[in-house]
Amino acid sequence: MATTPEQGPLTGVRVVELAGIGPGPFAAMLLADLGADVVRVDRPGGTGLAIDTAYDITNRNKRSVIVDLKSPDGPARVLDLAARADILIEGYRPGVAERLGVGPEACHARNPALVYGRMTGWGQDGPLAQRAGHDIAYIALTGTLGMIGSPDEPPAVPANLVGDYAGGSLYLVIGVLAALHHARATGTGQVVDAAIVDGTSHLSAMIHGMLAAGGWQDRRGANLLDGGCPYYGTYETADGKYMAVGALEPQFYAEFLRLLGIEEHAAARKDWSRWGELREAVAARFKSRTRDEWTALFEGSDACVAPVLSLREAPHHPHLAARGTFTDHGGITQPAPAPRFSATPTAVRTGPAQPGADTAGVARDWDVPDLLKHQEPTKGPE
Repeated sequence: MATTPEQGPLTGVRVVELAGIGPGPFAAMLLADLGADVVRVDRPGGTGLAIDTAYDITNRNKRSVIVDLKSPDGPARVLDLAARADILIEGYRPGVAERLGVGPEACHARNPALVYGRMTGWGQDGPLAQRAGHDIAYIALTGTLGMIGSPDEPPAVPANLVGDYAGGSLYLVIGVLAALHHARATGTGQVVDAAIVDGTSHLSAMIHGMLAAGGWQDRRGANLLDGGCPYYGTYETADGKYMAVGALEPQFYAEFLRLLGIEEHAAARKDWSRWGELREAVAARFKSRTRDEWTALFEGSDACVAPVLSLREAPHHPHLAARGTFTDHGGITQPAPAPRFSATPTAVRTGPAQPGADTAGVARDWDVPDLLKHQEPTKGPE
C-alpha cells in the first residue's frame, strides 16, 4: 500500500486519475501529497506532454497503470477501479468521458458514493464549453489577466499559476473534498464541475467588492495592489535585480522610508498627486545599491521588503531552508507538500510515477486482477 497513518490526513482515500496534463494532474498530486492512494490511469503512448516522465513531479506520490480506453475492455478496467474509489478526476472536454464509457452515469452505476471531479477551462456547459483553450485565454475572459502588469504595456502573463493551478486545481481539490465529506455522511456521490473560469473569477471576489465600492479603478497599474501604488511593487537594484515592496500599513511605511533614507516623503502615502514623485524617489534609492545590499539593510525589519528571487535561488533562502519549504527527492529539488499537519505529517514518499510501473501492486491492493491482462494498444490514424 502506498500510505501509512503517518503519511497524510487523506490516508485510506482512494483516487482514480484519468491521465491528462496541467491542472488535473496537479490536483491529483495534491491529494496524493495529503496521503491519498492515487492511481493514475495512463494511456498507451503517454499524454504528449513535452517533459521526461522522470521529472514530472506532478506525478509524485502516485501509482500508475496503463489502460487503453479505446480497447474493448479498457472502459471496464476503469469502471473496476471506480467501483473501489472514493474520488475520480478527469480533464477531458465535456462529453468525452461519456463517449469513452467512463462518464459519471457509468461510474455511479458501479459506485453511487463516488465523487466524480471534472477539470476543464470553460466548464461543462456554456457557449465555449467545447472550445479548446489554455490558462491564458481562461484568465483573459475573467478580467484577471487585464489587471496584471503596467498600464502602458500589454498585460503580464503570470505563467500558468493563476488559471490552471489557483483557479483550477485548487478549486477542484476543495470541491472533491467537500463532496467526499457529503458522500461519507449520506452515501451519495456527485459530480464536481471545476471550471478554471469559475475559480479564477472567484479569486477576485474582494476586488469586485472594491470595484463596486469605488475603491478600485477598472484599469491596470492604478490601484493599491496592482503596482499602481509606489509602496506596493517592485524596483530594480544596481545589479539589475529586483526588490519587492509591500509597506501598506502606516507603521510599515514609516519604517520603509526610514531605512530607505527618504523620510521627507512621509506625507505622500495618502496623497495620490504625489505618488509619481514618491515612486521616482524610491526607484532612485533602490538603483543605488545591489539587491543583496538592500536585503541586508532591510533584514530583521518590519518594512515589508524582500528580494525577488529566481526559482533556483528560492530553496536556498534561509527562511525557506529552515522550514523545509523545498525538499530534494530523487535528485530533484521541488516544493515540499503543503499545508502542514500536526498529527498526520505529509512527505514526498515516491518520485514521479512511471507509466504502467505499478500495475501489479494496484491490481493486488485494489483487488482488480483484470488489470494484469495484456491489452494491445489501439493504433491511432496513420
